[in-house]
Amino acid sequence: QVRLVESGGGLVQSGGSLRLSCEAPDWGLDASYEIGWFRQAPGKEREGVACITRYLNNTDYANSVKGRFTISRDNAKNTIYLQMSSLKPEDTAVYYCAAYRPQFSFVHCSRARGPYDIWGQGTQVTVSS
Repeated sequence: QVRLVESGGGLVQSGGSLRLSCEAPDWGLDASYEIGWFRQAPGKEREGVACITRYLNNTDYANSVKGRFTISRDNAKNTIYLQMSSLKPEDTAVYYCAAYRPQFSFVHCSRARGPYDIWGQGTQVTVSS
């Protein structure tokens, strides 16, 4: 079964930090995949907050998280991370990781949902004020 599994969510106070992890327990999430982190708050659409390209590991962030969130990958562990710092109540959401294998290698990654065809089940992040 091709799936992703997120972990690391939880309850944290405003200004705190969390590190989310994304793993593929049943298949090889290697460097050939582009990865995105998305979030969905109640009543809102799912938005892309960060992404990382295949091979080059170029990154891109939503303006709302730029300077506070960092996406990274550990190819040896086939794991993707989202380090979140200076968390705010408006960061409260279910966070999802997603992956797809582009046909070509691009300099820029996509924070749009469209290209991604492998998704995790999500992990809840709640930031209290």
